[in-house]
Amino acid sequence: MAAEEKYESHEYDVVVIGAGGAGLRAAIEASAQGVKTALVCKSLLGKAHTVMAEGGIAAALGNVYPEDNWTVHFRDTMRGGKLLNNWRMAQIHAQEAPQRVLELEEWGALFDRTKEGLILQRDFGGHRYARLAHVGDRTGLEMIRTLQQHAVHKGIDVYMECAIQRLLKDGERICGAFGYWRESGKFILFKCKAVVLATGGGGKAWKITSNSWEYTGDGITLALDAGADLIDLEMVQFHPTGMVWPPSVRGILVTEGVRGDGGTLKNSEGQRFMFKYIPEFFKAETAETEREADAWYEDKKNRRTPDLLPRDEVARAINAEVKAGRGTPHGGVYMDIASRRPADYIKRRLPSMYHQFKELADVDITKEPMEVGPTCHYFMGGIRVVPDTTAATVPGLFAAGEVAAGLHGANRLGGNSLSDLVVFGRRAGLYAAEYARAFTGAVTVDTGQLHAIEQELLAPFTTQGGENPFALHTDLQECMQNLVGIIRIEAELKLALDKIANFRQRLQKVHVGGNRQYNPGWHMALDLYSMLTVSEAVTLSAIERKESRGGHTRDDYPKPDPKFGKVNVVVRKKKGQLSVAQELLSEIPEELKKIIEVQQ
Repeated sequence: MAAEEKYESHEYDVVVIGAGGAGLRAAIEASAQGVKTALVCKSLLGKAHTVMAEGGIAAALGNVYPEDNWTVHFRDTMRGGKLLNNWRMAQIHAQEAPQRVLELEEWGALFDRTKEGLILQRDFGGHRYARLAHVGDRTGLEMIRTLQQHAVHKGIDVYMECAIQRLLKDGERICGAFGYWRESGKFILFKCKAVVLATGGGGKAWKITSNSWEYTGDGITLALDAGADLIDLEMVQFHPTGMVWPPSVRGILVTEGVRGDGGTLKNSEGQRFMFKYIPEFFKAETAETEREADAWYEDKKNRRTPDLLPRDEVARAINAEVKAGRGTPHGGVYMDIASRRPADYIKRRLPSMYHQFKELADVDITKEPMEVGPTCHYFMGGIRVVPDTTAATVPGLFAAGEVAAGLHGANRLGGNSLSDLVVFGRRAGLYAAEYARAFTGAVTVDTGQLHAIEQELLAPFTTQGGENPFALHTDLQECMQNLVGIIRIEAELKLALDKIANFRQRLQKVHVGGNRQYNPGWHMALDLYSMLTVSEAVTLSAIERKESRGGHTRDDYPKPDPKFGKVNVVVRKKKGQLSVAQELLSEIPEELKKIIEVQQ
C-alpha cells in the first residue's frame, strides 16, 4: 500500500513546524515568495510562547534616545552573551530589527507612543538605552495577533493540534515530516522540499519553568535525529522573576518590564541586595544608596540600574539570597513597584501583571510587593544554523527563533527574543522558499521508514512494563531541577546522566491504556522521548564546558576560562548515541571588534 493511501497525506514546497512569532513570520515570507506553504502547530494557533515576551521587542529605533543605533545594540547583545554569540547573527539582528518592528506597525500592531507619536521604548536589562518597543506588558500577544491575522489573510494552510514526531529524509536531504492529530490520534504525512523548525525550547524538562506543556524540545530532537548539529545547549536561561506562590502558579513569568518601569528587588530584610553584587558601582548598603541608585537610573548617560543587570546575573543573585536565608516565606525575594510608582501608572503600564497577581495570588501589586524567584525560561542553545540563511547542517532544513542557536551566546538579553523571531523568521521563510524553488527531482518518501516510525510511536499501547508516563515526567523534572539547575557541579551532572539513562530504560516500559483518540498519557509518552533527548544533550554539554559563563554556572569552575570563550560545545547523534565536541567560534572581524570594545 502506498504511503499516500495508508496515511492522510499532503504535499507542499515548504512546511513550517511551530506557529509562534518565528514560525508565523517564516510562513508569511515563504508564501510571499510564491511557494506552497503549510504551517503546522502542536497546539492552537496563537497559543505560542511568543505571548510570554511581555515587556517589549528590542530594536534600535532611537525614538527615546536618538543616540541609540545598531552598533550599540550589537555591542549590548555580544557583551550580554559573553562573546559566545555568532557575531554575524548578532550583526544581522541589530541591523534588521528596526525594519521588522516598523513592518509589524504597518501590519497593524498598536504600540505605545511617545508624546510626539513615535513608538515608545522602555528600559530592559543589559540594554544601554531604552530600546524595547512595547504594548503595555502584552507585547508578545500583540505580535502574535498581528502576525496571525496577516498569515490568515494570506491564505496559508494551517494544521492545528498536529504534533510532528519525525522528519523524513531522502538520502541526505529532507523530504517530509510525519506526525499525528492530537484529537484523533490518526497519523499524517507531509511531503515537502524544505522544513522550517520554529518549535521553541524544552523547559518542561524542569520542575519550575515559565514554559507550558508544548515546550518539550520537539524541534531540537527532530533536528538531532535528522543529523543536524546542536550547539550551546548548556546555556539555559533561568529568568530571575517567576511567580513563587501559590504552588499552582509557580514559575509563571513576571515580566522584566516591572523592573524596566522602576521596580526594585529586595530581600526579607528589606535590603536592595543587587547593590552587593556590583560593588564597583555601589559600596554602601544604606538607605542613601537607593537615592544614589535613583539618580544614576535617571542619568541619560548610564542606562544600567542594579536591578536591570543581565538575567543570568540577577538570577544568581536571587538564588544566593534565598540560599543565605534572606528569602521570602515561599522561597523567593520581593519585587516592589508599589512604593515607586502610582497605582494608575502601574495599571496602565503593567496591566497583565496587575491582573495576573490579583487573580492568581490575591496580591495587589499597586499596594504590596510581589514574591518572585528564578524559573527555567529560555534555551540560548539549539540547532546550529548558517547566520544569513538559517540553514541547518542538513540540506532542506532551516530553523529560527528559540530552537535555533547562535544569536544570544551565553545569555539572552530581554527583548531580543521578539526581534530574533521576526528577523530570522523572515530569513528562514525566504531561504527555505529559495531552496524549494531550486529543488530538482521528485519528492519521494520511503514507506519502510514510515512503517518503522509508526510502530515506534504506537509501542506504548502494547508495552507490558507498566511505567506511568506522568510519574516518569515528574522524576525527570526533579532530576533536572536539582542536578542541572542554576548552579552546577560535575558530580551532580554525572549523576543526572545516570538518572537520564535509567529514565530511558523506563520509557521503554511505559504503558498507556485506552485508544489513540485524545489520549494525554500517549502524548506524554511521546513528549518524553524529546525531553529525555534534550535533557541528555544539555547535561553532556554542561559537563563539557568546564567554566562559568552566562547562563551556565559551574560551582567547581566558578570563573570564565578564556579557552572556553572561543568554542561552541557541539552535540551530534551517531548510531543512536549522543556525542559532544568543542569547535572554535568564527573570528570576529576587526571593525566589529572595535565596536564591542568601545567603552561606555
